[in-house]
Amino acid sequence: MADSRIFGHTYEMIGKSMDISTRRHNLIAGNIANMDTIGYTPSDIDFQSALKRAMTEPEPDYLDKTNEKHLPGNIDGSAGQINGMDSEDVDIYHLDSVNIDTEMMNLMENNVKFRSTAEMLLRKMTILNYAIDEGGK
Repeated sequence: MADSRIFGHTYEMIGKSMDISTRRHNLIAGNIANMDTIGYTPSDIDFQSALKRAMTEPEPDYLDKTNEKHLPGNIDGSAGQINGMDSEDVDIYHLDSVNIDTEMMNLMENNVKFRSTAEMLLRKMTILNYAIDEGGK
């Protein structure tokens, strides 16, 4: 679909941006869920570098095999992996390794990015729908 004139680079970028926002949301939710876990280190994704990496790397045409009982697949690829990073320095001997204010701010920022990307997708579809409707007249 990347070669199509209707669905071009913009749709691909919007889709990957929404995928990365979803992954970041899951990481932030995991940080909040493990707020009281001793020794837990919060993690986060650098959105810009992850999006750049997702746009430049080719789509994998295989499934990653993470267990020897899984179906055969290519196990040397790292295209589906996200390289997370520590969101802040933490003291592993205390329960305050996750700062709830920081995590809620990250969650809000990620939510705004996801919603604005979804709005861009909706507007692109509205333009496409308008072009189809006008072409039939």
